[in-house]
Amino acid sequence: MATKPFVPPAREHLEAAIRELKAQLGERATTAEAVREHHSHGESYHEAALPDAVCFPHSTEEVSQIMRISARHGIPVIPFGAGTSMEAQVNAIHGGITLDMREMNRILLISPEDLQVTAEAGVSRMQLNRALANTGFTFFIDPGADATLGGMTSTRASGTTAVRYGTMRENVLALTVVLADGRVIHTGTRARKSAAGYDLTRLFVGAEGTLGVITEVTLRLHPLPEAVAAASATFETIRDAVETAIATIQLGVAVARIELMDELQVDACNRYSKTNYPVAPILFLEFHGDSTRSVTEQAETVRRLAEEHRCRGFQYFTSPEEREKLWKMRHETYFATLAIRPGAKMFTTDICVPISRLADCIVESKKDAAAASFPVTVVGHVGDGNFHMAFILDPANPTELAEARKVEDRIIRRAIEWGGTSTGEHGIGTGRKKFLTVEHGAAVEVMRAIKNALDPDNRMNPGKMVEPRALYGGPDSH
Repeated sequence: MATKPFVPPAREHLEAAIRELKAQLGERATTAEAVREHHSHGESYHEAALPDAVCFPHSTEEVSQIMRISARHGIPVIPFGAGTSMEAQVNAIHGGITLDMREMNRILLISPEDLQVTAEAGVSRMQLNRALANTGFTFFIDPGADATLGGMTSTRASGTTAVRYGTMRENVLALTVVLADGRVIHTGTRARKSAAGYDLTRLFVGAEGTLGVITEVTLRLHPLPEAVAAASATFETIRDAVETAIATIQLGVAVARIELMDELQVDACNRYSKTNYPVAPILFLEFHGDSTRSVTEQAETVRRLAEEHRCRGFQYFTSPEEREKLWKMRHETYFATLAIRPGAKMFTTDICVPISRLADCIVESKKDAAAASFPVTVVGHVGDGNFHMAFILDPANPTELAEARKVEDRIIRRAIEWGGTSTGEHGIGTGRKKFLTVEHGAAVEVMRAIKNALDPDNRMNPGKMVEPRALYGGPDSH
């Protein structure tokens, strides 16, 4: 069934909505140009798009009121957290109201006895862990940026520790969500499990604000390990490094992190972070255990596996200072990569494949990018089959972007053919929409039916993920 492209509301409806928002929120509803510009983009190469207004709600009830105003006047709503998304999830491509959730930043309940915490959507990852500092528990999901919990939930984020502690999908227990018409619903419970009804919590985890606005999140906590150690291992080739990671997982070593960098990424990080690792493919690992002996045994097992795959050097770190320096370098890869080419923008892939295909997928993907006219680096959460290729582009050169899209297309289609996905953690946004049908086939129509049911007017972050009905009678084409 064909449908018209998104039609923006008439000017008088937009102006009426903005008047109502200002009457409701006062200075916390603004049309200031500088504020709108700040909320027009995330951290990616995607073209910025300004909202017509930005609101800063303080409660679920205020979000509900904003959604009712939106419904009366047909105005789009775009949830916004820390603005660190990589696929234009926060870009207001059809204008509308951006909801900046960061002033909803209260931690509502810490329950160490239940290994749970409930917080508002605007609480950041680092803020949460500071609040947990004296409890003996922590929240391990770490996407690198100090993202908000609502944003991490909406994009189904993960990061360096997902190999052991899972992604947001495994760690979100319950949600409070405001629907497009202003209704407030609560999904899930604080119980450890439930078989009651559809799993609505998982529906909203990863929905990228296209079905509702998440206002509160209940998360699973994990005890702090008694002992922690880290290691680095350099290799002759990237295949040697990846096959070591695969062998580690298949052997059942309970690594907490296992990260890959290729030689160009290592060189960039050495320059930016003032480190001196050998410029060669490298694995960074972290081990958690209940004793020094247990983490030492894990590290020794990995060392033996690495030596079987032509390891050039293995370093073992036990002091907090050494570990902090290692992971600081890893977390600075984004800035180190951009520093390779000052003034550049990053276009990044987010492939995830079954771990048995990971080595072949990385090697073939590097071949695809070998002749590129711009620098390309590789970094990956290889313990769970996820890796990123960063294309470092001149933002003023459309030819480079077109070239990057062609290389990306080959890489993603191969990953899907091999049983993988176009995005392991960054999400769909606008950048990956065209691959949804390739990956999911007829299941996209089920997604579209859900969108139609919960947001028939297509006001919730329109243009992202799926359209309510197929444009031009075919699959999503943007």
